[in-house]
Amino acid sequence: MADAAATEETRLGGQRLLVVGPSWVGDMVMAQSLFKTLKRAGAARVAVVAPAWSRPILERMSEVDEVVELVVGHGEFGFAARRRLARGLRGRFDRAIVLPRSWKSALVPLLAWVPRRVGFTGEQRYGLLNQRRKLDKSVLDQTVKRFVALGLPEAATERGDFALPRPELRLDPDNLARLLDQHGLGVRPAIGMMPGAEYGPAKQWPLAYFHELAARLIEQGFEVRVLGGPKDRAAGDEIVAGLEHAHNLCGETRLGDAVDLLGDCAQVVTNDSGLMHVAAAVGTRIQAIYGSSSPAYTPPLTDNAEIHYLALSCSPCFERTCPLGHTNCLNHIAPERLLRSILATA
Repeated sequence: MADAAATEETRLGGQRLLVVGPSWVGDMVMAQSLFKTLKRAGAARVAVVAPAWSRPILERMSEVDEVVELVVGHGEFGFAARRRLARGLRGRFDRAIVLPRSWKSALVPLLAWVPRRVGFTGEQRYGLLNQRRKLDKSVLDQTVKRFVALGLPEAATERGDFALPRPELRLDPDNLARLLDQHGLGVRPAIGMMPGAEYGPAKQWPLAYFHELAARLIEQGFEVRVLGGPKDRAAGDEIVAGLEHAHNLCGETRLGDAVDLLGDCAQVVTNDSGLMHVAAAVGTRIQAIYGSSSPAYTPPLTDNAEIHYLALSCSPCFERTCPLGHTNCLNHIAPERLLRSILATA
């Protein structure tokens, strides 16, 4: 078994690899653990097929040699777009790794005639993948493990005890200086707040709690930066309402800007979200709040984190909205608890 694993890993030496990346910010950050694994195994080139929004994240990863943008709407099949993209990739890659488990995600490597196509069995992808692996969720019990496993020989992943290199996103100090000047930031030590969670409200700590915590932190001499996308703008307004030294940056910055602003924060308070994983990848201390999801499955990949999770009998339910209608898994995590944790390590 060990000999087989060594032989398989040697085959990556000098290979050109095409990775079909995930469609969520947090997953794309965690995928860097795979990219690191591939480079350490000797891959000559790593290209990532990804949505256009992810380019600012992928460009902060030194292991990614090329970003191949797939212009298809979220959830859209887009066969014509996938076929056009694949034609431009023909003959360029020795192996493809398909991270999503959907049928459509395996189309580009097939249509690009990549000779070796690896992924987990899912949605009857027979013929699309010629190396299909069975996903043992009891062994590969974290998203990052599943990603990294596809870059390793199958024999080396059977016990789930393989190395997981941590994501590390590059910071741009010049861009940070521009952002601090543009938004009037940096007068005080900063605490980042990320109130959004694309998955749904069962992962979102109450906005009134964020607001109360922000007010208490400002009293302690901090500046508060609320980060998120345009959809989070109203939430950010509610958090900063009536507060000095509180800045709602939701929708005002690009994803690459968020990398630099989070890297400049002393700590962040965040739901289980994509920006949580960005903060982990830039080394900022994290106060991570979990409701319907589980810190065992998608933890921030850092030792510099405090997890706030009640582990109620009804959680994790992994539902978008609370099936019991009370969301006690989040409502019973008081702002005072977060304040104590932040001040203890400030």
